[in-house]
Amino acid sequence: MRRLALALAIRHEILSRNPMDHVSRLHRKKTIPDAFTIGDVQDIRAAIKAWESRRILAGPRPDRQLGQIVEVMLGTSARIGEVLAIRLQDLDLDGPIPTARIAGTIISRKGEPTHRQGHPKTDRSVRRVALPAFALHAIRSRLLRSGDTEPHALLFSTRVGTPHTTNNIRRLLRDVMDDPAFRRPLQIQAQEPRPGTAARLIVAFDPKERPRAVAAMQRLKTVL
Repeated sequence: MRRLALALAIRHEILSRNPMDHVSRLHRKKTIPDAFTIGDVQDIRAAIKAWESRRILAGPRPDRQLGQIVEVMLGTSARIGEVLAIRLQDLDLDGPIPTARIAGTIISRKGEPTHRQGHPKTDRSVRRVALPAFALHAIRSRLLRSGDTEPHALLFSTRVGTPHTTNNIRRLLRDVMDDPAFRRPLQIQAQEPRPGTAARLIVAFDPKERPRAVAAMQRLKTVL
């Protein structure tokens, strides 16, 4: 684009030569995708389960949403904000192939209440994904506990029905990973997880779905 603009300047006699002619293209260094291993995912699941089952001396007990959110992230390979923005009307759990529609994200801006945006990061990111059995189980467990039936209700929400912030979920995940009881701490980044055990994550998929499974573990590591 810059070369074309300078060429136009030469055509109109604004420049005598195109300085881009002697500029070589930059070559980006190839990077290896960084993703959790299946063993890492097993450890994370165990750590979340222990954290949610820990003894609470004061205040409300965890309502199991953190583990369910992680399972849906793994099952859909969706961004954390996209998972938190799933509404009941986005779910089709009784069809031959249960699916979830990814059609929004959660936005938190200074001076504004946290709210659901009606599209993901880009409009092209709107999609419907098949749900593996472990993600379907997490969603059904959440629906059973919440009792929500309103189509516009969020699948995951606070105790007063407002959207979770992505930062709060990241903070809870860091709390889990920083717990001394976690037997193998992982390297956590503050920026911005199938039936039974996580060892089935890849083998339970049809070979065509394996890239999505790997992408899910990459996505979770990005969040953590």
